[in-house]
Amino acid sequence: MRVEDDVAYPEGQLTLNEASVALREGEQALAGGAAVFDLAQVSQVDSSALSLLLSWQRKAQERSQSLSFRNIPDSLHSLAKLYGLADLIP
Repeated sequence: MRVEDDVAYPEGQLTLNEASVALREGEQALAGGAAVFDLAQVSQVDSSALSLLLSWQRKAQERSQSLSFRNIPDSLHSLAKLYGLADLIP
């Protein structure tokens, strides 16, 4: 995961196979001061991606950091609606 100017850029797939690595990289980005996760370069998601976003949000809250997401893929918005989590992933 690339981080530039307090923006983290996850890339590729955010699926079950990549979840543990992405979780760790996202937590490292937060520890480094990332306040925005830009998902424009995410090519594929499954329900694990929802879990990742929620985990990163919890980690940011634990650190009293603000965190926002931008360029969330439509497929991830659809999953959030399906699971009743749309309000948690703006």
